[in-house]
Amino acid sequence: MKRILRATLMLICLTGLVNPYAAQSVKRPPNIVVILCDDLGYGDIGSFGNPTIRTPHLDRMAAEGQRWTSFYVADSVCTPSRSALLTGRLPIRTGMFSDTRRVLFPDSAGGLPQSEITIAELLKTRGYATAAIGKWHLGFQPEYLPMKQGFDSYFGIPYSNDMDATFRFSTRDEYVNFMKNPKIAYWNVPLMRNEKTVERPADQTTITKRYTDEAIKFISANKNRPFFLYLAHSMPHMPLFRSKEFEGRSSRGLYGDVIEELDTNVGRVLETLRQLKLDRNTLVIFTSDNGPWALFDEQGGSAGLLRGAKGGTYEGGMREPTIIWQPGTIKPGVVTGIGSTLDLMPTFSKLAGVEAPKDRVLDGYDLSGVLHGKSSSPRKTMFYWRGSKLYAVRHGAFKAHFITKSEYGSDPEVVHNTPVLYNLDVDPSEKFDVAPQHPEVIAEIRRIAEAHKKAIPPIENQLDKRVPSTSGK
Repeated sequence: MKRILRATLMLICLTGLVNPYAAQSVKRPPNIVVILCDDLGYGDIGSFGNPTIRTPHLDRMAAEGQRWTSFYVADSVCTPSRSALLTGRLPIRTGMFSDTRRVLFPDSAGGLPQSEITIAELLKTRGYATAAIGKWHLGFQPEYLPMKQGFDSYFGIPYSNDMDATFRFSTRDEYVNFMKNPKIAYWNVPLMRNEKTVERPADQTTITKRYTDEAIKFISANKNRPFFLYLAHSMPHMPLFRSKEFEGRSSRGLYGDVIEELDTNVGRVLETLRQLKLDRNTLVIFTSDNGPWALFDEQGGSAGLLRGAKGGTYEGGMREPTIIWQPGTIKPGVVTGIGSTLDLMPTFSKLAGVEAPKDRVLDGYDLSGVLHGKSSSPRKTMFYWRGSKLYAVRHGAFKAHFITKSEYGSDPEVVHNTPVLYNLDVDPSEKFDVAPQHPEVIAEIRRIAEAHKKAIPPIENQLDKRVPSTSGK
């Protein structure tokens, strides 16, 4: 399938059809913008209930579009979550999982396999311009960088902003202190343009604004053709940085300053679309890669009424604040049905008029009917994987936990002979185990889980591979 895609792209170039939509007679598919935050909590923006962080641009976006209250990622940490978003496939299918190294590190030798098909590669066959801006975290060796995965250009940091630390610590308290009182020089993170490092260490105080500047340039340069923009902000992943303009602005402190700067820059993107008269033909999705990093207390964000946080399979780790916007096309309102970043590839495929890959299993559903107000969500089930193990399954209103464990603690896994069962429609905070009242629900979810696990073939783990010359972290 990937060879066919590459041949199609070559044919487009050779026949001069790089921009086949310049003629008015050819219907132009929608532009697509995905704005992804890093470690944003379910309760961190106004339209999802935060009482003190001011997010007027996101709140307006939610009022004009759809606010999804049960929208999930495929994993509770960065690398596997991002791989699922771009491929429409669970990390357990693509090798982007591990029980030990849960994400990629600067010494990692693996990455998203070239055999996988990304949203960018798919949309390029329809004539889309593509750009990745921000945090990548899907492989740092040359063969895994964004321009090898379907993107025409890249500007951003290749992994998390807390990697390449220059400081040393001997206790957890020392580590937390460095993270909570950050200086640019504490992390030697590279800022890249395409495949070259242009700044090191990256000035993270200006990085949110610079990502947005690049996004606006890309949109403006491609206003006459369809485009796909993947704008993956580094914030609010710890360590937190914001520009001088936002220092002390929020009553929520440093974390609130960071979120309010993100909100302002989302507003800049949306206003650019309005000014260029592209807003009615541009689908914009705002979401996060996983829940808040609770390890850092008040600087780690909030999951709101949800239990748990980043790193775990309770709702706070994997249910994300999600807004979908396209004036005149998206039917405004609150969507309580289940959705997932896994659903983006099938949905974009439908909207762009390009066939989704059929030579592999996709774990997503086409949500275009929900976006247009014509149907309810086709997704009824969500699988909560952690590394190589299926920890929990949601089916309809009910969620069964087969295994539980703290997000990052050294505590052992707890395997539940009788799964812990919650009715998420009644109890989104996962407080009340209703397993004794619903044995038939447990039996049904067990059947779903077993059938699902049997359909997962073994695959090489990418995250445990290391560059031989380094010792790792």
